[in-house]
Amino acid sequence: MMKSQKSFLIKIIVVQCLLVLCVAAQDFDFFYFVQQWPASYCDTRRSCCYPTTGKPDEDFSIHGLWPNYKNGKWPQNCDEESSLDESELSDLISTMEKNWPSLACPSSDGLRFWSHEWLKHGTCSALNQHAYFQTALDFKTKSNLLQNLNNAGIKPRNGEHYSVESIKKAIEEGVGHTPFIECNVDSQGNHQLYQVYLCVDSSASKFIDCPIFPHGRKCGSKIEFPPFSSNDNHAEF
Repeated sequence: MMKSQKSFLIKIIVVQCLLVLCVAAQDFDFFYFVQQWPASYCDTRRSCCYPTTGKPDEDFSIHGLWPNYKNGKWPQNCDEESSLDESELSDLISTMEKNWPSLACPSSDGLRFWSHEWLKHGTCSALNQHAYFQTALDFKTKSNLLQNLNNAGIKPRNGEHYSVESIKKAIEEGVGHTPFIECNVDSQGNHQLYQVYLCVDSSASKFIDCPIFPHGRKCGSKIEFPPFSSNDNHAEF
């Protein structure tokens, strides 16, 4: 075989390998972008711990940006050797502390939570670390959940109940796509708004209609939207 032919074949093999790697790096159909309501995290029987940076604002916070398949399954831990590089996120840390805090106990600065999200979900996203976290922060701003709910007269109030359909409609009118609403139960057994799932295309560029909804905890027809400003159900450790 002539040298030029060998060189050509090598180039073809290299290109094919790169294509395989690209497909493997983005082997999913869409993202779930998940935000949680902090009061509903904290007023359950297990309680919560505020971050070392202080009590978060009364606003939805990011839980994660999760690659998923249309069959209801998802990839995870795609690169178990990868670890969070804080220096790559230096310009995002203060924004992440505000919009992506950890309420798990014991109190933390968020790094353990973000490391978990990166390893389990981010390594499967085809995004680098900075792009992964920046993208999630951008989608939080775009979704503007609390404002969309407030615009519909749905505000955090003790003893107030709202229909799940009215919550979904308010978010859909603001975002342009129907969300999935997940509920949990407070310490008195009341169903309450816990997490909001929106779907994002596989290139992480825009919201889309969800190909499939998750199997989160379902809600009753009427649910609570507890305030966080007066929530004291947390542990100090």
